[in-house]
Amino acid sequence: MPLLEYVSDEHLLTEVEFLLAKAKKKKDDAEKTFNRNVIDPFGALFESPGFLTHSEWRNFEMARQYQKTIQNHVGTFHQKLLGHVDGWEDRGTGGVIDLINEEKKILAEVKNKYSTVTGGDLADKYKNLDALVSPKSSVYKGYKAYFVNIIPRKPERTDTTFTPSDKERGAACPKNENIRIIDGASFYHLVTGREDALKELHTILPSAIEVVMRERFGMAEFSIQDRASFMQYFSLAYEK
Repeated sequence: MPLLEYVSDEHLLTEVEFLLAKAKKKKDDAEKTFNRNVIDPFGALFESPGFLTHSEWRNFEMARQYQKTIQNHVGTFHQKLLGHVDGWEDRGTGGVIDLINEEKKILAEVKNKYSTVTGGDLADKYKNLDALVSPKSSVYKGYKAYFVNIIPRKPERTDTTFTPSDKERGAACPKNENIRIIDGASFYHLVTGREDALKELHTILPSAIEVVMRERFGMAEFSIQDRASFMQYFSLAYEK
């Protein structure tokens, strides 16, 4: 029985491995270059009361550096994973369109967290999507464009028109039913047709990570400790 109903185990494990490999490289680099990086000497002293030893603080600081890499790539993980769902195509990074389904006429820009893009940059995102789906001459005329925040600001499902504030106009961007903002759980439902697809992913992800760490990184005894403690964060992010 596959870990997920909407993508193959091979595709799932490949994307998990890709992200973990990025994190491992950053961790290794952090250990090698720690003393070559400029550390805030004052900040380090003010942080010291929170640690028993300098070694404990140093390990925390290195972990903080590579955790940023993980956070920066989690959005790409979701994008690449959903690109394996039947009918969907991952367009890679660097363009406006991250995911597209030509049959359903849906395109999406995927961000990991609501705070990834803020302020005036949100209006720019709106304008980029509008330029794709609104002009009569565009090949994407008639498509619905989604701005996806995998982790929403509030633990509730949202699929509504995207109308960020536009400082140039001094008003909100015009309401357009074809330009929408959506949370991760709702978008996973839209892509897969499974209402709890994102929760299903989160539920099996510890097992997928353990498989990758054991079989592809050679850590035969690896296991995620205190799984239940980690799993509670899904409810806090998505469920009222």
